[in-house]
Amino acid sequence: MEQRIVQFISALRNSGVRVSLAESEDAFHAIRLMGVQDRDVFQMALRSTLVKDFHAIPVFDELFPLFFGHNQPPVGENVLQNLTPDELEMLAQALEQLAQRWRNLLDRLMEGDQLTDEELAQLAMLTGLQNIDQMRYREWMSRRMEQSIGLSKLDEALEALLELLEAMGMEMEKQQELKAAFQANARALSEQIRQYTGEQIARQISEQPPEAAQNEVYQRPFHALSEKDMEVLRKDVKRLASLLRTRLALRRKRAKNGRLDPKSTIRHNLRHQNVPIVLKFRDRQLKPRLVVICDISTSMRYCSELMLSLLYTLQDQISKTFAFAFIHDMEFVSPYFSGRTVQEAVREILVKNPSGYYNTDLGSSLETYVKGYFDTLDSRTTFIVVGDGRNNYNDPRIDLVEKINRRARQLIWLNPEAPHLWGSGDSDMLKYAQWCDLLLHVRNLSDLTAAIDRLLT
Repeated sequence: MEQRIVQFISALRNSGVRVSLAESEDAFHAIRLMGVQDRDVFQMALRSTLVKDFHAIPVFDELFPLFFGHNQPPVGENVLQNLTPDELEMLAQALEQLAQRWRNLLDRLMEGDQLTDEELAQLAMLTGLQNIDQMRYREWMSRRMEQSIGLSKLDEALEALLELLEAMGMEMEKQQELKAAFQANARALSEQIRQYTGEQIARQISEQPPEAAQNEVYQRPFHALSEKDMEVLRKDVKRLASLLRTRLALRRKRAKNGRLDPKSTIRHNLRHQNVPIVLKFRDRQLKPRLVVICDISTSMRYCSELMLSLLYTLQDQISKTFAFAFIHDMEFVSPYFSGRTVQEAVREILVKNPSGYYNTDLGSSLETYVKGYFDTLDSRTTFIVVGDGRNNYNDPRIDLVEKINRRARQLIWLNPEAPHLWGSGDSDMLKYAQWCDLLLHVRNLSDLTAAIDRLLT
């Protein structure tokens, strides 16, 4: 039992639930006091000691029955037990006339037996279940295993069987009883497969090193992130920003030991009549001034959310940031960050600009920016676009991008879409690219963090 609890805690951690060593020790202490005889009490003891955030409760509730038992899958009934000898004979003849692929499936469901451990292991190997370590693939893997044993063809097989039985003279009521029995056995088999896939995936999650699990999420493309993945990344934004802040501050400190500044040296040493001389150096780096426009349409929402979160968490390393968000038109979003935490501000921006069907139009959004907010841009400012360059065949307004490029210190574009797709369909990325000083492909959080580190250097 102790080993199973350790595996359960490891699975929680690898699924994004923060569990400290002290909380793990509290869990074992609670179990020693409460015992394991009462399953509900045992579950509550673990939940109260390991879960401290209500967002983690669904993860706990999903994993707990996979490690500590669940109601067993319903055992099927024997289809033959309520049939008369004549009806048994009709069923046997009908099965003989069925195609082999349907006969194998109905024979399996006839007596309501569950799959053996060996059969389940073979199905897992056949479908690649051993390579899955994310619970969101559970239903998909279950369906693949069901297809492998033919459960997806059950309705077709039953229809053919009942047609034969009707032709042989079996009563309609008895046919419906047979159909219901076969379907009940199929549901029992399906539930057994679903429970097995959940247990196997949970075990594989628990065996994954925590660092590997975290790095895997960082490397996952933005378009493949689930809401659970985003919860993990949102919680880790502060830690990533702290690492970047330390790195940037260290660079600035080292930069002060750069080129000698004669004017500052003389001025500083006047009070000493220039003896002794304290040397002063020019600071090679200045805090950047930024204008950031982010596409928050459905395909770009996660990337832009993390970009805004990281930038505003790093505000002490930035001179000034003017942030804008767009879908079909531009909106100035910097005021959202006044008097709110970064997480609250970003959440409100996304709530007030919900995802859905929009005609994404960067060209029109740039026109709004140039008309209303062009004074935020000057020769000291870095202009950053976070978007995929897709305009739904609207006018891309390349002339405005050229105008911005000429006024800004530099124009940087961060695009999560694969480069081989740039210029395809409604993408105007290749047209925009000629006016970019720097164009970076940022497909995941690791790339985005590296890009921010680079542009703030």
